[in-house]
Amino acid sequence: MATLFGKTSQYEAIGNRLDIELAEVESRFTAELVSELPFVNDLVRHLEQYRGKMLRPMLLLVSGMAGAPERPINDAHRTLAAVVEMVHMATLVHDDVLDESEVRRKGTTINLLHGNEAAVMLGDYLISHAYHLCSSIGSIPAARLIAQATNTVCEGELLQLANRNNWSLDEHTYEQIINRKTGVLCGVSCRLGALAGGAPREICDAMQSFGDALGMAFQIIDDVLDLTGDPKVVGKSLGKDLEKGKLTLPLIRRLETAGPADRQQLIDLLRSNDDGRFERIGEMLSASNAVDYAHQRAVRLIAVAKSAVAQLPESLARSTLNAMADGVVTREF
Repeated sequence: MATLFGKTSQYEAIGNRLDIELAEVESRFTAELVSELPFVNDLVRHLEQYRGKMLRPMLLLVSGMAGAPERPINDAHRTLAAVVEMVHMATLVHDDVLDESEVRRKGTTINLLHGNEAAVMLGDYLISHAYHLCSSIGSIPAARLIAQATNTVCEGELLQLANRNNWSLDEHTYEQIINRKTGVLCGVSCRLGALAGGAPREICDAMQSFGDALGMAFQIIDDVLDLTGDPKVVGKSLGKDLEKGKLTLPLIRRLETAGPADRQQLIDLLRSNDDGRFERIGEMLSASNAVDYAHQRAVRLIAVAKSAVAQLPESLARSTLNAMADGVVTREF
């Protein structure tokens, strides 16, 4: 659980608290998805392997602690943490269909085991149950935030699809994509944490800004790992962005800065089906500053995130948010 901020003595107390709270979140997640149909339950059980860092539930819970430190974590926090994880997991299931991925969290994907149709419907099942569970807390603001975030995630996916094989994709459009696909759900997780704790509007706004920037940095590092990571460590199919013609920041940077001949060579490799193209593209990126450029952009976004929560009262929870932010850019999976 504490992979993003470690289990040092400084964070041991809050880490242990989060372990307890996340166990309750997982319990609510599991209980909500129980079906009368054994086959559906089998599919849902397979989702257990999709659970990774639990980043969004963690952000929601720690934001609740940091935004209103005088108030304890409550049932609304726990339920909303399960809701944001359901929405996130639905996006993973659907992403695996779009990318034709075979491995997720070092296990076999739903689409490979049961086909695209079952995977698409399972993703829809997760979304519908997320809305159902959210309705149980009786908060119209929370429900609207979840719905708006889900809409925005879909917009991000559509924008990315519209830009497949667009070798002229610019950084601005790329950041629009990753903000919608990843930043917004992290941002709304942080806002919901503060909101459920009764924090004032300005604190809720600050928490959302923190989550938006952290989520974008997280996605940039994810995109770097897709090009440079070790599949055994990362735990999922790598190179899928390349296969599907999705340009990410290292490639965008290289295409923007390369001379005409090198740029055309890279485009030819991106278009080709040559078995060795992945390695050759990696060599071209390694020979430039493209990967470091992307990493530094993530570092700057983390600085933006940390500045957003500087106005919060000093607390262990605020320090934990900062440590989680730092962990985003040092992770290897």
